[in-house]
Amino acid sequence: MDNINEILHQATKASAIIKTLKAEDKQAVLEQIAQALTLNAEDIIAQNKLDVDKMPDTDSKKDRLLLNHQRIKQLASSLREIAVLQDPSHKLLSSKTLANGLLVQKKTVPLGVVGVIYEARPNVTVDVAALCIRSGNVCILRGGSDAYYTNIVLVNLIRGVLKNYNLDENIVQLLPIDRKHVFELLTAYKYVDIIIPRGSQTLIDFVRQNAKVPVIETGAGVCHTYVEATANLAIAANIVCNAKVTRPSVCNSLDTVVVDKQVLQQFLLQLIPLLLPYEVEIFADEPSYAILQAANYPFLQMAVADDFGREFLALKCSIKAVNGLDEALAHISNYSSKHSEAIVSASEEKINRFLNEVDAAAVYANASTRFTDGGEFGLGAEIGISTQKLHARGPFALEKLVTEKWFITGTGQVRG
Repeated sequence: MDNINEILHQATKASAIIKTLKAEDKQAVLEQIAQALTLNAEDIIAQNKLDVDKMPDTDSKKDRLLLNHQRIKQLASSLREIAVLQDPSHKLLSSKTLANGLLVQKKTVPLGVVGVIYEARPNVTVDVAALCIRSGNVCILRGGSDAYYTNIVLVNLIRGVLKNYNLDENIVQLLPIDRKHVFELLTAYKYVDIIIPRGSQTLIDFVRQNAKVPVIETGAGVCHTYVEATANLAIAANIVCNAKVTRPSVCNSLDTVVVDKQVLQQFLLQLIPLLLPYEVEIFADEPSYAILQAANYPFLQMAVADDFGREFLALKCSIKAVNGLDEALAHISNYSSKHSEAIVSASEEKINRFLNEVDAAAVYANASTRFTDGGEFGLGAEIGISTQKLHARGPFALEKLVTEKWFITGTGQVRG
C-alpha cells in the first residue's frame, strides 16, 4: 500500500453512518462481537501464539501480548459492560431561550474519526473498537508488529459482525504496520479528529512531536507508594506487594516505594517475605540497601539516579527513604509521570495533604495503584490512562469520546 488515503476516505464515510446509529443498535453490535470472540477463541489463541512465540521471554511486553481463554472471556465481558453503559452522545447539556426568541442548546456529539496507535496490547484492539462503536465514533487502529497476527484476526471478527449487521465495516479499520503510514495518520488533520497513543514513552514522544492532529496522551506510569510513619505496616506491605507483583508489565504497577526512615527497617522486614517468592529485584538507596543486605535479601542492587523516575514494567522496583511527608511529596513531584500515586497512612491530616498536593490523574489512600483502570472504575474499559489535563484525565473511557456542539433554532432572527 503506497498510502492510506483510501482508509481515511472510508473512515470519513463510515463516520456519517455510525453517528446516527441508535443506542440499542450499538448495544446489539457489541453483544454480537462479544459472542464472536467467545465462539472463535481457539482461532484467536492460535493466531496470538504466532505473535507470542516470536517474542523472547525476557521482553516485558510478552505478558501484555498474551491472549488465553480467560483473557478472551474477560474481553467479552468488558464488551457487555460497555454495552449497558449510558450512551454518552446526543445528551442535552443545556437549553435556554434568549430574549430575541432564539432557542440555544448544547449537546454532546461523537468526536468523529479516532486514531489510536499502540504496541503489543491486543486487548486495546477490542476495547477501542467497542468504545468507539458505543459512542458513535469511527476508529483507525495502528497496532504494533509484535501483535500483527492477533490484531488481524480480532479486527476481521469485528468487521465481520459490522457487515452482518448491515453496517459499514470501515467503522473499524486496521492500519498496515509500515511505519510510514503512522506519519500519514498523524498528519491527516482533514480526516482524523483525534490521535491517542498508548504505549512506551518513546511512542508517546514520537506522536507528540510529529502529530498535526490533536493528541490525547495516555502516558507511561511511574507510580509511587509512600509508606508514612503512622501506617499499619502489614497493610502497607500487602499494598506494595500487590501493586508490584500482580501485573508488573502494566502502567499502574508500582515502580518506587517511598518510606519514612522512622519505620524503614520495620517495614522492609515485613515486605521481604512477600516479595521474595516473586524474586523481585530491588534497587535500594543507601539506608534501604543496608537493611536489605543485612537481612540477606538476594535480589538486591544499589540504586543509581536513573532508578528513580524509571518505569520498570517488570518484577523490579526502587526504594527511597525520606524524612517525612514534605520530603516524600518533593520526591514524587520530581519523578512522577502523573499517572497514579498512593499513600499508606493512619493520619487523616497527612492523607488529605497527599491527596490534594500530589499532581496525578489518580491518587490513593491506603489502596493499591493497580486499581487505575477503566473496568475497575466502572467505566467498562478504557483506551488508556490520560496523564494530561485537557479534555480527559485518568481512564480515557466512553464518557470522554464525545465533544460538544451548539444547536441554535430561530424563526428568522437576524443580528443588528
